Amino acid sequence: MRNFRAIAVLAVLRFMVIPGFTQAPDALEIIKKVDQKMRGNYSYQEMEMKIVRPDWERAVTLKSWSKSTTYALILITSPAKEKGQVFLKRDKEMWNWVPSIERMIKIPPSMMMQSWMGSDFTNDDLVRESSIVIDYVHNYLGEEDINGTSCWKLELNPKPEAPVVWGKIIVWIDKEYNQLKVEYYDEDEYLVNIMNQSNIRKMDDREIPTHLEMIPADEEGKKTVINILSATFDDPIPENFFSQQNMQRVR
Repeated sequence: MRNFRAIAVLAVLRFMVIPGFTQAPDALEIIKKVDQKMRGNYSYQEMEMKIVRPDWERAVTLKSWSKSTTYALILITSPAKEKGQVFLKRDKEMWNWVPSIERMIKIPPSMMMQSWMGSDFTNDDLVRESSIVIDYVHNYLGEEDINGTSCWKLELNPKPEAPVVWGKIIVWIDKEYNQLKVEYYDEDEYLVNIMNQSNIRKMDDREIPTHLEMIPADEEGKKTVINILSATFDDPIPENFFSQQNMQRVR
């Protein structure tokens, strides 16, 4: 009889909800949903990038194509000086086609942390060389509000030997799986960049942040702003689109 009562009590406890206790969200699943929402299996985007400095500003427009995490191609459409430049990522390799000198330049892994087009984004940021899903261990830190919106706060730490440029990433994600804020730290856990994302709008079949600001943490008056003007997702793009030959003819 005692054993029966013990089993009965355990069965009841299994289904009881203890006041004030909720299971922490799965950080990895949150990151997967955010990544899939922003990237899709395929994506095409038209964007405007503005580089802001204390005494000058410069605008760049571009088109971007991607296939999963494996392929990415970016075409600069203005200004005239940079128009026609193309950046290609295939697996772990990256190239830059410069039409003014008719030269193909291979970008080595050591340059992934370098500034992209003089902006506050890195080569890694723009072509997503590292994967926030695969290359990091994900930890749930709790909930915080960002501009009045309740967000999950996650910490991403690089896996051993992962080919990443950041020592740690802190990210805030709202309950619709939109990334609203990101802090990037170096290997010494020194805050390097802060990215704020806002202006959530419907693009194709989903709502995503369309205004991104990358702000250097210790350089007052500097930032880079990207506005997504249009986007489509999951329209198949053939693999041969992401080729060195196509870099010279894509428009």
